[in-house]
Amino acid sequence: MRPDYIWRVASRDLLSTLRDRRTLTSTILIPLLLIPLFTLGLPLLMGKLIGGQAQERQKVGVVGTLPESLRAALTKDEKTPGGTVTRAGVDLVPVKDPKAAVQSGEVDAALRAPSPLPARAGDGTGTLEVYAKLGSLRAQTGAFAKVQSTVEAYNRELAVQRLNTLGLGAQTLTPVTLDPIDASPEQERRSGQLAFLIPLLMLNFILTGAMATALDATAGEKERGTLESLLVSPVRRSEVVAGKLLATTVTALTTACFSVLGFLLSGLIARAALAGAPTELTQAFGGQLTLTLGSALALIGTMVSAALLISAVLIALSIYARSYKEAQTYVTPLSLLIVFPAVLLQFSDFLTLSGGIYALPLFGSMVAILDTVRGNLTAAHVLTAITANLIGALLVGLLALRSFGREEVIFRN
Repeated sequence: MRPDYIWRVASRDLLSTLRDRRTLTSTILIPLLLIPLFTLGLPLLMGKLIGGQAQERQKVGVVGTLPESLRAALTKDEKTPGGTVTRAGVDLVPVKDPKAAVQSGEVDAALRAPSPLPARAGDGTGTLEVYAKLGSLRAQTGAFAKVQSTVEAYNRELAVQRLNTLGLGAQTLTPVTLDPIDASPEQERRSGQLAFLIPLLMLNFILTGAMATALDATAGEKERGTLESLLVSPVRRSEVVAGKLLATTVTALTTACFSVLGFLLSGLIARAALAGAPTELTQAFGGQLTLTLGSALALIGTMVSAALLISAVLIALSIYARSYKEAQTYVTPLSLLIVFPAVLLQFSDFLTLSGGIYALPLFGSMVAILDTVRGNLTAAHVLTAITANLIGALLVGLLALRSFGREEVIFRN
């Protein structure tokens, strides 16, 4: 094949793509805006919602009689020395039917004491029924969580009082204490618990960027009637396919590069926003991408090979379509083939991933990107993932070349 002819075909398709401002927006601006929104905005929103439940007073219904010390503990606000409420108490209101009161929304939770509860340890035992919508995240982080933690603290307080009468201290209840120490690599701690979003968003943006050029360079040209003029020019069919594959890959990689910039931007924002924050809070964030030279090269190689494979699949599929809209129906399911496996990566800690998983086209790339982000990638794994993508791209590219050589496919419109 002649490189100059390949580049002419590629530049022709790239110029057509650049003329569409909507494509430029989806290629450049959307990755820069959406990635910080997903990796930083979503955890911040969830943290604000959950934290808001802790600082908000909820209504809790009561059936029966509660010890005064337990009532006081439930309604008491926890404050900082400066007077800021860190955890609000609950408002106790009498109800007749605890289950109906929770279901109707009259109260967030309800307590029922079938028998009097002990006010001292050693005076017997009692059961306190808690009614709440346990499938509701609001209830679990609000009223139910407050009742549960307060009752646990109340039980401990009664036990400590009983131990004091026997001349024993509170440490009798906890002869062994745990001191958690995070042994994960520094990069894995920075990537956070939402690190699985990085390969998901990266490959989705590669698909989005490649789709605009691939569909326009095949089904779009077929619909406009310009593909025939290209095929009768002194350009070989293999050069046409290679040129269109090059143009599609360049567009896909442009989107991928801006997605990486989006993750790096997220990391800078998160580092500034979470300076001095507790470890538990910093681990709730994903997307704090920091790259060494080796991990950057591994990430680039993985993205290039994934972009080639996705571009080849798009060209092979869309050349069969009679129109641009028909091509969209063919390639839309590809996003699901990326989303579903990528979502499964959030459970990767529960799986024993063998080296063979990296030999799966695209999915091996997702695992390799996740390993790169967490600082766990090995050279053998990244080479396996890249090789699998390149072999897949070659096979699909040959299928696309065969389609370009069949008149019943080219002239299907």
